[in-house]
Amino acid sequence: MEAPEDEFTKYRSPLVSRYASKEMSYNFSDRKKFTTWRKLWIFLAKAEKALGLPITDAQVAEMESRVEDVDFAMAAEQERKLRHDVMAHVHTFAYCCPTAAPIIHLGATSCYVGDNTDLIVLRDGFEILLPKLARVMDRLANFAEKYADLPTLGFTHYQPAQLTTVGKRACLWLQDLTMDMRNLRRARDDLRFRGVKGTTGTQASFLQLFQGDHAKVEELDRMVTEMAGFKKAYLVTGQTYSRKVDIDTLSVLASLGATVHKICTDIRLLANLKELEEPFEKEQIGSSAMPYKRNPMRAERCCSLSRHLMTLLSDPLQTASVQWLERTLDDSANRRISLAEAFLTADIVLSTLQNITEGLVVYPKVIERHIRHELPFMATENIIMAMVKAGGNRQDCHEKIRVLSQQAAAVVKQDGGDNDLLDRVKADSYFSPILDQLDALLDPKTFTGRAPQQVTRFLSEEVYPLLEPFRSKMDVTIELEL
Repeated sequence: MEAPEDEFTKYRSPLVSRYASKEMSYNFSDRKKFTTWRKLWIFLAKAEKALGLPITDAQVAEMESRVEDVDFAMAAEQERKLRHDVMAHVHTFAYCCPTAAPIIHLGATSCYVGDNTDLIVLRDGFEILLPKLARVMDRLANFAEKYADLPTLGFTHYQPAQLTTVGKRACLWLQDLTMDMRNLRRARDDLRFRGVKGTTGTQASFLQLFQGDHAKVEELDRMVTEMAGFKKAYLVTGQTYSRKVDIDTLSVLASLGATVHKICTDIRLLANLKELEEPFEKEQIGSSAMPYKRNPMRAERCCSLSRHLMTLLSDPLQTASVQWLERTLDDSANRRISLAEAFLTADIVLSTLQNITEGLVVYPKVIERHIRHELPFMATENIIMAMVKAGGNRQDCHEKIRVLSQQAAAVVKQDGGDNDLLDRVKADSYFSPILDQLDALLDPKTFTGRAPQQVTRFLSEEVYPLLEPFRSKMDVTIELEL
């Protein structure tokens, strides 16, 4: 079905229209929000009834039967009239639940539904992200295991350095992701419920409802918290839960953004060297003007969106710092945007990275050529040591190698030629005692140290245990629509 024409005459967030998954988009949708409000009113009514307030089974049943029956047009009209979103939905819910109308929102303040729903949505957002992160880690772990032994040039300062392996480099990416996995799980597990706290967090309205019975007020808080699926509620709040919770939430997402940006920047750099390539569709066009190009557009998208994700952290930092006394409403508009966008952005970043890691292409011959170009320089110390073992003088050998290396470097840098250091070594009779050792001295695998063993130990001790809880959710593959 085609979208109505007027849909294309107003701004639509690309995070929803172009990128994020259906489950994360729904998590921050109006339907999720307002049906959760209704569920919270039901939880409150059930708990109040159980603790002795005059609420009937019929009233609760009526509310339960109309949870999904949200008249959004009526609610919008009520909000235009009342200028209050919560009261607009109280009236809308009451309209379709006339029997329950007197007890809907009994004793509560707006933040009872607003803040508690936000906490539910944040928790559910983490539950959506964690399996996606696990799948990225799983794909990268498979990649690291496959290429654990494949030597490749290491780079420091983006200059050729000692050799590592393709799998070991992937483990550097994975190590950052394991930190993100722990951070996301901790942030999810640290979330508590605001609970039933009243207008300024003192629970005064509920103490009045229960005629001064403190035990019943505490039990009400506990019961509603449990019904909402939380193990704990914050013991003290103002009108809202502390906005530092939002800092904690967005900081781990921003940190994830930094990780993904780093990984995808590395992929882009390696794509330029033609050593590694992200998936490229059969009919995909890399450039409108240059048909030969295979641009790393998925990695570029990840970098672009991760940059946005990292910047969002400044919003909750500033919001928390200006929450006057028990609360001020200048948090509301900002949080509607920053919380949703952080999760939506993290969602598409992980989905895109999963797609990349499921189809990474390695070009061993290109990697081997780059190694051959640089390895003679890196092998000079090995040559010197071999000459010393054969009876040579270290200082004399060092000077010989230094001169030959500079001559070879001039060929590479000034003439654009290949590295001919080995040919120069072979042509110099000084090195005749070790000529039969040169091939062994230049075997790339002798330059990678314990990289393969590090890959094996890291995956078994650090990565696989983190992935175990998500094994049942690993079979989801990602195909990007754009």
